[in-house]
Amino acid sequence: MVEVQCYSNRVVKAPAKKKGNGFTRKCASLVQEQRARIYVLRRCATMLLCWYIHGDD
Repeated sequence: MVEVQCYSNRVVKAPAKKKGNGFTRKCASLVQEQRARIYVLRRCATMLLCWYIHGDD
C-alpha cells in the first residue's frame, strides 16, 4: 500500500515496496479488465433480449 503525506498544497507519495508487486498488479489489472468486458457484454445481452421480447408489442 502506498502512503500519502500532505504538505501544504503538495501531495507526496512514498515509494511502494517492490516484492513481486508487478505480477500481482498485472494480474489484478487483467482481472479488472475482464470483469469490465463481461459486465458490458451482460448489459448488451440483457438489452437485446428485452428488446426482442418487448419488440412485438
